Amino acid sequence: MTIMRSLLFVPGNQERMLERASGLKPDAFIPDMEDSVPLDEKANARAVTASYLSRLGKEGTPVIPRVNSLETGLLDDDLEAVVGEHIFGVSVGKIYTPGDIAEICGKLEALERKAGIEVGSVGLLPWIETAMAIVNLYEICSASPRIVGVAFGAEDFTNDMGIERTESESETYFARNSIAVAARAADVLALDTPYFSFRDPDGLRENASVARQYGFKGKFAIHPAQIDIINETFSPSDSELEHARRVVEAFEEAERRGRGSTSLDGKVVDVPVVKRAQALLELAKSIEDGR
Repeated sequence: MTIMRSLLFVPGNQERMLERASGLKPDAFIPDMEDSVPLDEKANARAVTASYLSRLGKEGTPVIPRVNSLETGLLDDDLEAVVGEHIFGVSVGKIYTPGDIAEICGKLEALERKAGIEVGSVGLLPWIETAMAIVNLYEICSASPRIVGVAFGAEDFTNDMGIERTESESETYFARNSIAVAARAADVLALDTPYFSFRDPDGLRENASVARQYGFKGKFAIHPAQIDIINETFSPSDSELEHARRVVEAFEEAERRGRGSTSLDGKVVDVPVVKRAQALLELAKSIEDGR
């Protein structure tokens, strides 16, 4: 099971920030060559990011550079700079159709062969940021075995829709629900949009909790202070795990008595409830094993 609760953005042209980030412990690093880098710094970001890939991943943390989109004309140079043995995958913005995925995968295959690494070894994390992408969601999510997850970009989505992004984020509910469902159907991770009020830990915790309830498996961080809160929110709590164990034990006892369901704390415990409890316990074990 791939665990990506917290994915930390680091501006790809900022050596000092990349150096500091190398000592942090998110579930994945996202050196950013896209939105956090001005146009006249793009070439510098490529060089700086490429020089830090091995350092960011030295402890085994996945490194997934965010490159510029197909429509910018910068993607080929970005991929050329980063594709190699030190990255887990690449994150690409502004994906509209499964055809975009096919085009990017073709570029990745050529660069993998050039770098002498296994074809298909570089994963892909597409950003869902437009109305067209929402309409094409499942086809995008299932377009390639390279796809390990899909990321929701709320700022670009609301911009594309011509609407304001509010504090409640109620205007993104449909998009977020749709992404979580499509990602689950395609068996890839749904990863939630960054929370930009990085000095508001309570707001982040609430925002991440809502995303988890939708079915998202992780969230992007824009500041190191967000990592622990995101990791905690997307991990089973002690009380959740204790309840899950009791559910499994109660059901196993019922099975021994020849029954297909039982009750616990006044609630029915049947197969779907048990499967959910087992999945929670498996998630906790995967998180623990990954530490």
